[in-house]
Amino acid sequence: MRAAYIEQLGPPDVIRCGDLPSPRPGPTDVLVDVLATTVNPVDTFVRSGVFRTPVDFPLVIGRDLVGTVAEAGPGAPGFAVGDRVWSNSLGHGGRQGAAAERAVVAADRLYHLPDGVDPVTAVAIVHPAATAYLALFTHGRVRPGETVVVAGAAGNVGGALVVLAARAGARVVATAGEGDAEHCRALGAAETIDYRDPAAVERIRDACPGGVDLYLDTAGVNDLTNTVGLLAHRGRIVLLAGARTRPELPAGELYMKDCSVVGFVISHATSAELAEAAAAINRLLAADALRPRSPEVLPLSAAAEAHRRMDEGRVRGKRLILSTRAAVTGAR
Repeated sequence: MRAAYIEQLGPPDVIRCGDLPSPRPGPTDVLVDVLATTVNPVDTFVRSGVFRTPVDFPLVIGRDLVGTVAEAGPGAPGFAVGDRVWSNSLGHGGRQGAAAERAVVAADRLYHLPDGVDPVTAVAIVHPAATAYLALFTHGRVRPGETVVVAGAAGNVGGALVVLAARAGARVVATAGEGDAEHCRALGAAETIDYRDPAAVERIRDACPGGVDLYLDTAGVNDLTNTVGLLAHRGRIVLLAGARTRPELPAGELYMKDCSVVGFVISHATSAELAEAAAAINRLLAADALRPRSPEVLPLSAAAEAHRRMDEGRVRGKRLILSTRAAVTGAR
């Protein structure tokens, strides 16, 4: 089978695209004919070694896939040949990745794709949406009526956060570029604030007179000095980007208000947590409530270039999709 893979950790140039033996499923696994995968920032962290995780070389890269079941082991009774499926947790933790014509997925990390959902739309959504779900509900403990600030709301994860928080009954204040304000409001944000505004912190404070119950920073700025001051009593901050940041923590103010800061990496999510998120994602996909903003479909052979663009910050809100089939051209 054709695959994008690495034989050592390093820069994008270590990615090769060529033939590897087709994998074989174990008794609780499912063999999937892959239609498409994606390129996520975390994929570049695994490839470069920034995110330390068990890997076996050659390592097929990629985390997400959408495809059809080619074979199911006897311990995977919920899947049958021809079922449309998706996954979003391959390529780390000792698992081979998704950027290949075929992939083996453990049955507890594979989910059915709802009828009528475009596969390219789905594969572009499932990783950022799962990240958003777990950040909001598992780690952020959001409740109806709370005020939620989403920093970086115009991005893939940020947009999913806005949708999910608004649908959960929270009041969402979004920070994004001025040109993205209308987009954020369409997703469900009650107010939008230009993050470039020198008075952005004061504008957030004015927009949240009772304080911020939950602050989620997808941009990786992690300015705890200002953010802690915005929190309400027992407010929470969830950090899910900015691996190299070293912010100062105003600890006194944090504990005097019974507040908390929690870090979150989706790669550490359990299979049960991922399955809970998947059920919510499938409901939203079926309702056409989650869509990628700017999907760009590339051939599998462009994997190294896609990683290079990600490393150099040249993606700019796009969702890069690698297709194993020439017929896949874009989301509906």
